[in-house]
Amino acid sequence: MNRSEEKRSGMDLEERKSKDAIIESLPQILLPWFGKNARDLPWRHEITPYRVWVSEIMLQQTRVEAVKNYFIRFMKELPTVYDLAKVQEDQLLKLWEGLGYYSRVRNLQKAAIRIVEDYNGELPQQYESLLDLPGIGSYTAGAIASIAFCQPVPAVDGNVLRVLSRICADERDIADLAVKRDWEDTLGKFMPGEKSGIYNQALMELGAIVCVPNGLPKCEICPVKKICGALKQGKTGLLPFKSPKKPRKIEEKTVFLLERDDKIGLLRRPSKGLLAGLWELPNVPGTLTQEEAIEATRAWGVEPLRISLIGSAKHIFTHVEWHMTAYRIIVEQTCGMMVWASPNERSRKFALPSAFQMFLKEKE
Repeated sequence: MNRSEEKRSGMDLEERKSKDAIIESLPQILLPWFGKNARDLPWRHEITPYRVWVSEIMLQQTRVEAVKNYFIRFMKELPTVYDLAKVQEDQLLKLWEGLGYYSRVRNLQKAAIRIVEDYNGELPQQYESLLDLPGIGSYTAGAIASIAFCQPVPAVDGNVLRVLSRICADERDIADLAVKRDWEDTLGKFMPGEKSGIYNQALMELGAIVCVPNGLPKCEICPVKKICGALKQGKTGLLPFKSPKKPRKIEEKTVFLLERDDKIGLLRRPSKGLLAGLWELPNVPGTLTQEEAIEATRAWGVEPLRISLIGSAKHIFTHVEWHMTAYRIIVEQTCGMMVWASPNERSRKFALPSAFQMFLKEKE
């Protein structure tokens, strides 16, 4: 086993003491820095447990800039946990349309129902109780407990792991759950009491605007550059270490924009699996020729009048990549197998994943 492999498998006593000393010093550096450099974000106003929770779920695997308007709209439509618990699923999915990873919002509502039934509409304050709610893992529980309830618990996600790995020049694999838990334990020993929520946000902020994930970090403006191990060792571009993901499965699809009298045909996806329960443009596996596309359309009980190629597009999910070819087909009559929606109805009622939204631009 070479030196790099040893470091990725564990940490000796000397390294652990050094790491602890660095982590212990971070709050006194980052708290004042965050006070001067925190971005003005909508969920940082009128902080309540509900607002913190919703924002953290939205921010999972989604860019901050993309979340801002969604959060504002969501809070306007569903301002309390009671509103979230009772809203109809179609309306809920419509509010989430475009954010992706729709299981997040379904778990959000499941948790809201539990909160109403078991906690009288108030999010539990304790970390362990938060962990018991659907869709809440260790990071989200730590964020809610610390930011909303001032509990001295860490909130460690990939963003924070990147920052800590660089500061401590830690070459362990951040995809290893044991490494994440070790960082949670280490941070937990040095949380700054009632300021823990601010500290967690400071770590996140450092990773978002300075110690960035793509490209080189902005070391020249970093508040911890004097103690950063990666900077001292010239490893800022090498850390964190993360084992490579398995390649995504490629799926070829042919998508149909079926039109009649300004309405388009929509189908509902199965209740389980990818994009469960959402609406979609009709589609079939494989890449079809125009002749094959016409025959596939007839299988839905509609008669094509005119067909034209819209084009091709690619959409990436976590584990699957869709390669899509789309046809626009004017049909003679509608069929009962589908819902036929006008532009106004689509915008109000039907949550259509972004994988299909791109083909509607041809119509609009």
